[in-house]
Amino acid sequence: MFRRFFVVSLLLAALSACGANMSDPRPNVARSYELTGLNFAAAPDLTVSEAANYYPVADIVWRGDPVGDRIGQIGSMFTEAAARNTGNLGGTQPIVVDVVLDRFHGVTERTQYTIGGVYNIAFRMTIRDARTGAVIEPERRVVFNLDAPGGQAAIALDQAGQTQRIRVTDFLASSLRAELL
Repeated sequence: MFRRFFVVSLLLAALSACGANMSDPRPNVARSYELTGLNFAAAPDLTVSEAANYYPVADIVWRGDPVGDRIGQIGSMFTEAAARNTGNLGGTQPIVVDVVLDRFHGVTERTQYTIGGVYNIAFRMTIRDARTGAVIEPERRVVFNLDAPGGQAAIALDQAGQTQRIRVTDFLASSLRAELL
C-alpha cells in the first residue's frame, strides 16, 4: 500500500512540475501588431516518445493525432492558431512570429483515461517586422500550460467533439493572441 501511495505521489509531483510557468518576462513595449505569418521550427535535438507510460521521458509527447510526424502535427496546430489571429489583432504594425519548439508534452492514452495531467508547451518566440525582417521583440522563452482532464471527463469531451487536437489548437490560438496584444 505504501509503495502504491509513493508511486502515485511521485507521479503527481512530476505532473505538477510540468505545469510550472517558466516563461521569460514579456518585454514592456507598446504593441500595435497585425500578425501576417508564423514560421515554425523545432529544436534539432528533440526526442519523441510513443511510450504508453504515464509520463514518458521525452521532449515530444503527443497523442491527439494518429501516429506519424509528431513535430509536423504540432507545427500544423501552431500554424492554424496563428491563422486564426491573422488580420484580426487590430494593430498597425505587420509582424511575423518565429517559433522554435523546445518541448510539447501532451498526455498519453494511459494518463488521459485515468488521472489526467497538463499539456506543457515550451518554445522560443521572436517577433519581427513583416516588411523588413527586423527584430521588434527579441527571442524569449514562452511556456503555455493547459489542464488535460482525465477519466470520464476526457471521454465526455472526446464524445462531444472536443478532441485533444481541437482543445490544444484553440488554446494555442488564444494564448498566442494574448502574447501579441
